[in-house]
Amino acid sequence: MSFTSTDIRSRALRLTGPRVRQSASAASAALLLSAALAGCAGSAKADSDAVQASGSTTVAPVASDAAEALKTKGLNITVATQGGSAGGISQLGTGQINIALSSKPLSEKDQKAYPDTEFVTTQIGADAVGVIITKEVADGGVKGLSKAQVAGLFEGRITNWKEVGGPDLQVFVYDKEPGRGTREVLDKFIYGNDEPPAPPKSASYAIVGGNLETRNKLKSTRGSVAPLSTGFIDGHPGLVAVPLEGVAPTLDNVASGTYPMTRPLYMITNGRPKGTVKQYIDYILSAEGQKLLPKHGYLTREQMGL
Repeated sequence: MSFTSTDIRSRALRLTGPRVRQSASAASAALLLSAALAGCAGSAKADSDAVQASGSTTVAPVASDAAEALKTKGLNITVATQGGSAGGISQLGTGQINIALSSKPLSEKDQKAYPDTEFVTTQIGADAVGVIITKEVADGGVKGLSKAQVAGLFEGRITNWKEVGGPDLQVFVYDKEPGRGTREVLDKFIYGNDEPPAPPKSASYAIVGGNLETRNKLKSTRGSVAPLSTGFIDGHPGLVAVPLEGVAPTLDNVASGTYPMTRPLYMITNGRPKGTVKQYIDYILSAEGQKLLPKHGYLTREQMGL
């Protein structure tokens, strides 16, 4: 699915068009068909001129806002979130898009999968991934979690919040699907470079996709926990990012690297950006474009000392 920067907020597209009735004249029908084909060809040509960006649901809000701002300068940019960071990298590697949006660094596996692609990464900012719990659980006594406790929750060994000082309430885990940048940050925090174990087979464990879906699931499920960009819980008082190993995901702690689940946000291209793609990325790197990051709870390049 692909949508424009305006459509990313509404998540709905309507396609309408005139109904063509059969003419009694064969010649008229032929003319109508010829005109329709010409119109389709023109539409395809217009679409081919668009810059296409896809991937991380974390990077997408910034990418979308920038695309909207550049509309006034005549730039045609579409933003999508197919498959998260891994999906964006895959689409770039197969030549389907111009820019991959990624909240995870490129891996050796990515490079080997697409040897003909010259991946060039541009960091536009940074983000904190939180272990997000409901306010009910936080108010019930969970004021922070250790690495071992986070591992116990996501591996299905801790099944009631009272086991970590919280209320007598069942734990429900919403984990991210493999390939999502958020999932990789969580796995890195818990397991380092070791391979994470297989997901638990439990009725209290489910896989979710993008950030909006994750937030909605957390808000609608008592006792739930999930990894999620902390920027996505701003304005949602029913959700809490708990301190990890005694360190809260504050601006200062994220900028200094003290908070353990900080990640860079990237726009990735095949080769060095040029033309309209370069205009787009340069705008996001500009002073005006960097103002878009705090709007979504992210850190600017300056805040990260870049």
